[in-house]
Amino acid sequence: MNNEEIYSNLINIAEQIGIKVKEKNLKTAGIRVKSGLCKIKGEYIFIMDKHKKLKNKIDVLSAYMADVDLENIYIMPAVRRLFEKFNNR
Repeated sequence: MNNEEIYSNLINIAEQIGIKVKEKNLKTAGIRVKSGLCKIKGEYIFIMDKHKKLKNKIDVLSAYMADVDLENIYIMPAVRRLFEKFNNR
């Protein structure tokens, strides 16, 4: 499984639990902003810096998702290993 497939799978998992993942240009915010989860008008959105390298995007989203209860969702073994990596930190 390549990084693009892993990232796509992570986004699909997020959407299954009600979180939209949106890539935005955070450099235009005018302040130092990091990728992360926020709640806007009752909707959970994970804002991802679109300028991050794909591997970094995977790490950021995996680190967040590793702490979420995903017991009822099928997770591909390659993605599950990522979650385990971040759970062991």
